[in-house]
Amino acid sequence: MNSEKETFQQKNYIQKSFFYRFSQFVGFLLGARFFIAVLLTFALYVSTFFLFNQDENFRKFVFDFKVHGIIFCTVLTILAGGIINQFYDFEKDHVVKPFRTRLQSFIKQKYFLYVYLILSVISLGVAWMISHNVFAFFVVYQFFMWFYSHKLSRILILNNLTFVSLTLYPFFGMMVYYETFSKKVLLMAIFLFLILLCIDIVKDTLTKSVDKAFGYITIPNYFKNKTTKGIIISLLIITMAVSMKLILKTGISGFMAYYFAGGLFVFILCIYLLLNHSRRSKFMTLNILRFWVFVGIIAMLLNGLEGKL
Repeated sequence: MNSEKETFQQKNYIQKSFFYRFSQFVGFLLGARFFIAVLLTFALYVSTFFLFNQDENFRKFVFDFKVHGIIFCTVLTILAGGIINQFYDFEKDHVVKPFRTRLQSFIKQKYFLYVYLILSVISLGVAWMISHNVFAFFVVYQFFMWFYSHKLSRILILNNLTFVSLTLYPFFGMMVYYETFSKKVLLMAIFLFLILLCIDIVKDTLTKSVDKAFGYITIPNYFKNKTTKGIIISLLIITMAVSMKLILKTGISGFMAYYFAGGLFVFILCIYLLLNHSRRSKFMTLNILRFWVFVGIIAMLLNGLEGKL
């Protein structure tokens, strides 16, 4: 009888231990924004090869270890940035994202900081081996990642502009590396900047009261609802104008032309949803815009494959 009880306790302990370790692993991935890092890595490779890289063939690109090194440093920096951001937003996330915070509670905050330092040091070490210019590029990137989490995320308008700029910073680096400056690339960068800015402001409307309680001054909790809605709709209308400019003035074709044309209808739908005052409409708008960014990455991939084949 005692033997059976001990066996049961051992099995129970193993199950609990497995659950604890698994929860730690998932909590770390969520805390480091791992899935966002994966998406950005995919977007970086697609945009680098099919948009910024105009001359190299696929074989040469595959063996361009400098580019892979830069993207590797970018991924580590994004993971480190996600960790330091959740460290500063931990109290707010308790309210806004209770499930994720519960999983992260399986890991002590000091271990997140250790990983943050390790990822940052490895990223800068690899960057130094690539070149001094790349090292300086990532020093600036990591500093503003930390400074955004520490200070800028609480300052009106600067929080949104800095967040979007940091998201696009690696793409700007690749554009400079390949010296790909054109009207089309500039307009596409403006388009992406505007749509990400809309996403960030809409996201803030969903956490308006919590942000205010924890001292985050955002557009939704500083201005009236009508003003906030007017700002988002104005940004969407400007984004539509940029889309039309891309279609009519840059000679863009293929899947990307369909993407920007389809975007006009998507943004009209978002404006319609925003005119509704419900929280559900804002949530739907947020997810539609996020999905449309992902569709844009796929459209660029398909457009690039069509052009290369």
